Amino acid sequence: MQEGEAITKHGCTVAFAGSGPLQPAKLPPTSKACFNPPRLAEPLTVLPGVGPATAGAAGKLGLAVLGDLLFHYPFRHEDFTSRKKIGELKYGEEATVAASVERVALARTRRRSLHLVRAVVRDETGYMQAVWFNQDYLAELLRPGESLLLRGSYGAGAFKVREHEILGRGEAGLHTTGYVPVYATTERITVKRLRGWLARVRPLMAQLADPLPAPLRAELRLPSKADAVLAMHFPRTPADFRQAERRLVFEELFLLQAALLWRRRQFAALQNGVKLGPVGELTKSFIRALPFNLTKDQKRVCSEISADLQSPRPMQRLLQADVGAGKTVVALYTMLRAAESGRQAALMAPTEVLAEQHFFSLERMLAGLPVRIAFLSSRLKAAERRRLLDRIASGEVDIVAGTHALIQEGVSFVSLAVVVVDEQHRFGVSQRENLAVKPGGGGPVPHALHMTATPIPRSLALTLYGDLETSVIRSLPAGRRKVGTWQVPEAKRAAAYRFIRRQLDEGRQCYVVCPLIEESDTVQARAVETEAARLKGSEFSGYRLGVLHGQMPPAQKQRAMQLFASGVIQVLVTTTVIEVGVDVPNASVMMIEEADRFGLAQLHQLRGRVGRGSHKSYCLLFGDPKTEQARRRLAAMESAADGFALADLDLQIRGEGQLFGERQSGLPDLKLARLARDQEVLALARRKAGALVGAGRGLAGPEHALLRDEIKRVFGDVGRLGRV
Repeated sequence: MQEGEAITKHGCTVAFAGSGPLQPAKLPPTSKACFNPPRLAEPLTVLPGVGPATAGAAGKLGLAVLGDLLFHYPFRHEDFTSRKKIGELKYGEEATVAASVERVALARTRRRSLHLVRAVVRDETGYMQAVWFNQDYLAELLRPGESLLLRGSYGAGAFKVREHEILGRGEAGLHTTGYVPVYATTERITVKRLRGWLARVRPLMAQLADPLPAPLRAELRLPSKADAVLAMHFPRTPADFRQAERRLVFEELFLLQAALLWRRRQFAALQNGVKLGPVGELTKSFIRALPFNLTKDQKRVCSEISADLQSPRPMQRLLQADVGAGKTVVALYTMLRAAESGRQAALMAPTEVLAEQHFFSLERMLAGLPVRIAFLSSRLKAAERRRLLDRIASGEVDIVAGTHALIQEGVSFVSLAVVVVDEQHRFGVSQRENLAVKPGGGGPVPHALHMTATPIPRSLALTLYGDLETSVIRSLPAGRRKVGTWQVPEAKRAAAYRFIRRQLDEGRQCYVVCPLIEESDTVQARAVETEAARLKGSEFSGYRLGVLHGQMPPAQKQRAMQLFASGVIQVLVTTTVIEVGVDVPNASVMMIEEADRFGLAQLHQLRGRVGRGSHKSYCLLFGDPKTEQARRRLAAMESAADGFALADLDLQIRGEGQLFGERQSGLPDLKLARLARDQEVLALARRKAGALVGAGRGLAGPEHALLRDEIKRVFGDVGRLGRV
């Protein structure tokens, strides 16, 4: 989509309900009429017939005030445009008929669960019998002489009623005529009730203020917010609805991008960072001592980070790297820059196992360098914890690895300059923000590097992490080999075990990953123990087996990993605790039970545990996928080895799901936008928001008051958007 191009469907110009032909947007008048009507904030109980119980039921749909109704959009429309006279009806044809009631009766049938209400109805062309199923109350409600609108189909001597309306009761044609909206509902809040409520608040739609800047609306030929919302609920044509949806999708993505970019601008302007010097001898010695050369991508990312660290503005950077692409080296480079400047660095991981693996990597890779490292764990005894906290607070520790224990009360850094957050998507907003302000007292804000080995599609990255600078490592280190991946049907299980035994006999090692049977570590642990015992007595009899799962004491987990890494254990039966941070070059087989239970990102992470040495490696996917999504996931694993390609496939297969739950980022979910579908609109929204936020006063000018108000309504305090 080119800038300046109208957001239309198939290039058409669309007329909106009540608006006439679509025209370029004009500047709104600068009066109080511009602003949203106060009635939007009134509770649903101001509507006739809506009491506390009904309002409570509506709350399950996210409907609390009148404004919520306006933005509770339909997911489709029924085409009820065919209107017929009784004499014009054809057999099997669905239509809407206006008729008056002659007589009504309740009819019993031989089936106790089936009751019929039969009514003789007429218009100027003739009579017919209308039938309702299991709606006994209508026998009392319908009265002779009453005028009805009936929607249904004619056949077998009767008109089977699908929808009906009693004319003269305030909702003429709402459920049976035109393009009728269909909404998400609950048992107590029916679609008819929702349509009735929306008909009552329809006048408020015309009073909606437009948060999009008028010049932008004119440039993109966007209809007004009022016309778009009206056409979402009450379109005159399908084109009305499509054009309204496109306008509101753009608005949704534009607001999000403007909020994220404004947050980035505010952060850069209001916070003081720790300005570090250029690369020193300590970091250079670390790079020279590596047993391999940095890849081109690693060098580029290190340069980007170095520029950030030498700026007084605190770094806010997301590092995406495919599995095994070498993000740990970049993390160490970043933290050493702090250490050689006499400052401290912290590495935070989401799980104890991963934090320990990072600590072991620090010990191994920094051996011989004058760097003081420590591991802060929630399992430390009180005396050990006090001693370590004293060392951190006094500056005797240069780099600290840990879990969320790093951001608990009582942990104080004397000069924290760099924070590295691994697998950052597993942390909540408050956890990451707490670490960012650890210096306290208005002191410098540390540089933050957020890392993930789960590649994120560009559209999703712009949406979730639009307030961060992004670095990507795509190329794998020299020597990394593609992992052969196959789905293994149950009929070939015995052959697969024979293949694994040959690998073991050649000196290789194997992971066997058991699935998450329930949302319970205890149940999963039993599954691992049971499967390990079975394999030891059958397929892998005579081989050295070990187990690893989240319920084991930390010392046992560490011991199991050490024995596997040293080759004492040949087969490690485990859960997904080995998903990230585990590096055993001799392991050549990853066997995943019930692989159809896992998501693509998790399967790719598990596969990344093998193929780290010089030996050809394999990933065997066992399972019996029952759904189309599961079949597509396993097929994608066989065909694609690149994590970024898999991320795009994953977005197409499952959609974005819940993007912005509080556990992830503190942002609300998207209502209308679908990232797999709306990538062009997202790119356009990003460009336009960037131009607006980057120009002059950004969003601070009085001309952007409506935009600021809408961002605040949707996202709350912009200062809390985003990450550390």
